[in-house]
Amino acid sequence: MTETNIDVRGQTCPVPLVECRKAIKKAAPGDEIVILGTHPASKKEIPMACEAMGLEVMEVEDKDNEWKIRIKR
Repeated sequence: MTETNIDVRGQTCPVPLVECRKAIKKAAPGDEIVILGTHPASKKEIPMACEAMGLEVMEVEDKDNEWKIRIKR
C-alpha cells in the first residue's frame, strides 16, 4: 500500500478535484490518497465524486480553515 499526498491549499475548483482524479488513476487498489485543501466547495465535491466512482472515503477532517480528505482506492 502506498500513500499519496496532494496539497491543493489555496487552489479553487476545479483544480482540487482534477488533481484528486489524477492521483486516483495512478494509484493501485488498496492505495490511499490524502488531499489537503482550503476551498470549501471542493471539500464537498471530492467525497461525492469518489463515492460515485465506488471508492471509500475514509476520513474528512476540518481544522481551522483547512480540510483533509483520505480516500482508499
